[in-house]
Amino acid sequence: MKRRIDASDLDRLNLEVIACRRCPRLVEWREEVARTKRASYAEDDYWGRPVPSFGDPAARILIVGLAPGAHGANRTGRMFTGDRSGEWLYGALHRAGLATRPDSVWRDDGLELRNAWLTAAVRCVPPANKPTVAERDTCRPFLAREVRALADLRAIVSLGGFAWDAILRVLRGLGYTVPSPKPKFGHGAEVEIGAPPDSPGGQTLIGSYHPSQQNTFTGRLTREMFDAVWERVVEVAG
Repeated sequence: MKRRIDASDLDRLNLEVIACRRCPRLVEWREEVARTKRASYAEDDYWGRPVPSFGDPAARILIVGLAPGAHGANRTGRMFTGDRSGEWLYGALHRAGLATRPDSVWRDDGLELRNAWLTAAVRCVPPANKPTVAERDTCRPFLAREVRALADLRAIVSLGGFAWDAILRVLRGLGYTVPSPKPKFGHGAEVEIGAPPDSPGGQTLIGSYHPSQQNTFTGRLTREMFDAVWERVVEVAG
């Protein structure tokens, strides 16, 4: 039986995310970054809290990143917003017809996603962009609840290997059939995930290199490579 989409479930979840203080190291770091700021953003009022997810509650596509950027999402209050990674991501989503604009600068700038929901494995900015295993596991129930709430979900995009591992753990925990041994992450990697008994269908998991400066500046990820992933995602989602 098809599950009912209830946007209020996602709204309630986002409120819980924003209020979360379960990881002392992350709480201390996100607030320190928000207090000291980067000089070029000295006049900005940093968000400095866990960053909520964003997008279309009727999405058939779930996009999973690693964690908020220190002076991107931790500053602006929206995933992949206000930094170079966001410029790459939203530009690609716009070209694929999944975003109403090619840029994202602030949490209330009017940008909307179409048929996509954007989240992360960890909701607080971590020191050196490296969450611990315990921090990943503490955030896991939030991601699991999103998968359950997105009733029309057909495709999941993992931006990087950390997100790949996190979403596979979530899907296995929800009763989806995940191939064994664990599928390896790679750019363009594609895995069919079997549905649990109470789900209307399985998912296709697709990997992409994260649009970090480390990948984009070095040419490990090009715009053509990134666009090819989103073209395939749209095809899979239907």
